[in-house]
Amino acid sequence: MTNDAPYAAGTSRLRDSARRTLELEQQAVAALAERLDDSFDHACRLILACHGRVVVTGMGKSGHIAGKIAATLASTGTPAFFVHPGEASHGDLGMITRGDVVLALSNSGETAEVTALLPLLKRMGTPLISMTGRPGSTLGRHADAHLDAGVEREACPLDLAPTSSTTAALALGDALAVALLESRGFTAEEFALSHPGGSLGKRLLLRVSDLMHEGSRLPAVPLGSPLRDALLEITRQGLGFTCVVDADGRLAGVYTDGDLRRTLDQHSDLSALSVDDVMTRPGKRIAPDTLAAEAVRLMEDSRISALAVVDADGRPVGALHMHDLLASGVI
Repeated sequence: MTNDAPYAAGTSRLRDSARRTLELEQQAVAALAERLDDSFDHACRLILACHGRVVVTGMGKSGHIAGKIAATLASTGTPAFFVHPGEASHGDLGMITRGDVVLALSNSGETAEVTALLPLLKRMGTPLISMTGRPGSTLGRHADAHLDAGVEREACPLDLAPTSSTTAALALGDALAVALLESRGFTAEEFALSHPGGSLGKRLLLRVSDLMHEGSRLPAVPLGSPLRDALLEITRQGLGFTCVVDADGRLAGVYTDGDLRRTLDQHSDLSALSVDDVMTRPGKRIAPDTLAAEAVRLMEDSRISALAVVDADGRPVGALHMHDLLASGVI
């Protein structure tokens, strides 16, 4: 005998339990919006006026949420870090300075390790923002600003395991971080600076000049060149196209693999052709300081796989291929 039958019989009950959990947590988060008040504004102003860092603390499950909130704040323009409240009472309080703001999480507002910090923070004059489920709690009453993350009940059927309450605290932390982000005018480029290793960082930080082929790797032939020379240059450089430059070194057009197919369709004898006769004028081009992500958009919109990179005078300084963008992680 196997356990397959009992599991199959209980599958719908499992899904029902999951749906009930999601609905309760959804209701808990939705209720937060109705309780936002002047205290939220005050909390934001305390952080915006902070010359140090936001020190986020919490114990147990609240501590895990506090760590995530600290990470979100730090990545969106508000310097922040997590301090364990138990460790703070044994030396780590030295990490907190008068110029900081403390954000303390506790669903009950009575967590001993967190409330133990109150006298020390008051003595230091460090502003305290509390996030609890009970505004009248010790932590709620002694904070400079209180964020109400209370929930009607936990999603846990025993109403014991932190579920709805931690979800609400996490969402309220996100709301705080986004409100601060927008108030600071934090940009996508600034976000990328704190995420240089991520795909977003690559899309927002890499420029065409970082990826282009230049110098001897730049495919180019002069105007008036026999088509044969243009084809040899395309083959030699392996980028699927060549720039065609005028007597002043400016880009007059490009000749691509696609142009070659069209040439073969329209001309039976290629030996008498000049590249001028069949090239694409003026050819798609891009500046070297353009974001690589913009190059992707231009290539996709134009349905091409390579671009000539030109300077302010229209002279080719590089060549960019879609493969370069793929290899760099921009795409």
